[in-house]
Amino acid sequence: MTVREMINAHPQPTSLERGALLRCIDECFDCAATCTSCADACLGEKDVQELVRCVRLNLDCADVCDAAGRIVTRQTAPDLGLLRATIEACAAACRVCGEECERHAAHHDHCRICAEACRRCEQACDDLLATLG
Repeated sequence: MTVREMINAHPQPTSLERGALLRCIDECFDCAATCTSCADACLGEKDVQELVRCVRLNLDCADVCDAAGRIVTRQTAPDLGLLRATIEACAAACRVCGEECERHAAHHDHCRICAEACRRCEQACDDLLATLG
């Protein structure tokens, strides 16, 4: 089953707007995988010393996105304060990582791709936050 099917089949769904919720979940997991891959690609570059901060932020962002995706996926009895803090942290990690990857995008296509994934995830988080009121 897909996450979408699981969310739709849940006996006690949250009051969050379903489209924004599903988009956030998808973007969080996509960004986590993309950031992990970008960190690995950075380690393979000849100028790896120039990319140390990028690798660190890729890995931090991947961890935050993965955790946020898992937390947002859970539907039963959410604590909206914790949910808000988690989504805000994910958006912040994506913003910082996206900015760093953007600095390297002209020289490394993997950084361009990662910056775009970070921007999409940040926007999805912001959109879900907007539905929390």
